[in-house]
Amino acid sequence: MQSLRHGRAPTHRAARHGRGPFRRSALLGPGATLTGFFIALSFLGPAPGCGPSPEYDVVIRGGTLYDGSGSPGVVGDLAISGDTIVALGDLGAAKGRLEMDARGKAVSPGFINLMSWANESMIEDGRAMSDIMQGVTLQVLGEGESMGPIPDSLKPWAESQQGDIKYEIEWTTLGGYLEFLEARGVSPNVASFLGAATARVNVLGFADREPSPQELERMLDIVREAMEEGALGVASSLIYAPGSYAKTPELIALAQVAGGYGGIHASHLRSEGNQLLEALEEFLTIAREADVASEIYHLKAAGEENWHKMDELIRRVEEARAQGLRITADMYMYTAGSTGLDAAMPPWSQEGGAEVWRARLREAELRERIGREMVTPSDEWENLLLAAGGAENVLLVSFRQDSLKYLTGKTLAEVSELRGTPPEVTAMDLVVQDESRVGAVYFMMSEENVRKQIALPWMSFCSDSGAPAAEGIFLRSNPHPRAYGSFARLLGKYVREEGIIPLEEAIRRLTAFPAENLSIRKRGRLEPGYFADVVVFDPATIIDKATYEDPHQYAEGVAHVFVNGVQVVRDGRHTGAKPGRVVRGPGWTGWEVEP
Repeated sequence: MQSLRHGRAPTHRAARHGRGPFRRSALLGPGATLTGFFIALSFLGPAPGCGPSPEYDVVIRGGTLYDGSGSPGVVGDLAISGDTIVALGDLGAAKGRLEMDARGKAVSPGFINLMSWANESMIEDGRAMSDIMQGVTLQVLGEGESMGPIPDSLKPWAESQQGDIKYEIEWTTLGGYLEFLEARGVSPNVASFLGAATARVNVLGFADREPSPQELERMLDIVREAMEEGALGVASSLIYAPGSYAKTPELIALAQVAGGYGGIHASHLRSEGNQLLEALEEFLTIAREADVASEIYHLKAAGEENWHKMDELIRRVEEARAQGLRITADMYMYTAGSTGLDAAMPPWSQEGGAEVWRARLREAELRERIGREMVTPSDEWENLLLAAGGAENVLLVSFRQDSLKYLTGKTLAEVSELRGTPPEVTAMDLVVQDESRVGAVYFMMSEENVRKQIALPWMSFCSDSGAPAAEGIFLRSNPHPRAYGSFARLLGKYVREEGIIPLEEAIRRLTAFPAENLSIRKRGRLEPGYFADVVVFDPATIIDKATYEDPHQYAEGVAHVFVNGVQVVRDGRHTGAKPGRVVRGPGWTGWEVEP
């Protein structure tokens, strides 16, 4: 966990307004850049002959340093001692126990995966290979559902939902899960939101109803406990049952408590398609009524008939920002999303949990109703089968049962033809037979909108995926290629090849920008006193290699990665080190209290 020796936490007010010790150092001052820092440093260093040359653990020499502020890179050196960046500039005769030539390469803060699903993959393999090989040094978990709290009464259910990766649940709280990961050993740092659906399940189970005042208060207590354990805020995912059962007032109440601790509210909107603009208005209402900074998860306009709505969505967000709402968003750089076949079935069919859902799928009368609703356009729920334009645009990528894994990589249309059943019937049968939601990729977004979103200054980036390795148990399923390529794709395709944003701006939005939005202390910048999460990459060669047909391919172009001062990637190869720590939010009770 983060050490208390790194200073006091900012007040909630300071955290919200981007002040406090996680901002620029006092030496640099507000708005300062690396260029100005180098000038200052030249007056601080010992004059030649005035004493022995300083010695550091690591000196990275001659790279182009991008400090995360969005300022252009400046050629210079960077020194690390222990887990901390201690010097930047022309370090001259200074020595490092490890010296590294970074000439011709970019040196930047480690990248932040703002919305990761590496919850289970890091239990299986703490190296987080697919992300580490792209320079990701912080995984932010918890979209809608989090890995805690999970009382003993829910553990049998949670363990029954596991797929290829099997593990014993040794924790009960969200903080306990994060500490479990750190103790087990992970290469990147880890942080998490509390899932709004997790709070709901702890109190209401899988019922589609509103909480009583007493039940809501219990849910709010769960938010308080998680925030004090270090959660970054509360996050909802409003197209999936049981999260979709939550009404707006419930979400406002949860977000308000998180905001009171300096945390934020994040949400997978209730609709990314037919009701996209209406869903945005609900999101803005929550942000406004709860008075909380709010993040739109993996922003998109799904379904060709909805692509044109992106311009109006951007206009409304920027209008809200101009009015003082703290609205930001994140995205992945692909035109397909990935989830399960549950996203093609009506939420009412899933009330009560997975076993009850599958039981309904076996009943002839209910099957007929579910199948009919799956192929009927509706504004009542988000139907990704229709958003994709049909079964030929739904790629099946993961199964639990060995007997069905041969279907991995086939479209729902192809499996439907093989079985001689309509796509909606095929989908229901697969869910029943596999005893899972069945992983699927839905092709439903516009490349023009992807480019448009990347250009937005309030956009961060994510994988919305696990962090697998191209070996072992992970080869039993096909992830979306975003698992291996999202960040390298941004820097290679959209920055270098297409020039949508300059490199220094891309780095800002991979590092300091999300760190400040999340009130994360002393990470996201190259500054003395900040944790030494550092990536060295070649801007001329970095690129994603993963494809939908062959997703298990590591990105290229990242040479070295340090996490908390420990090298985890050397010359493009993982060192085996697992120095990752729990990164806490502003409400953590472990921060030193100001007198």
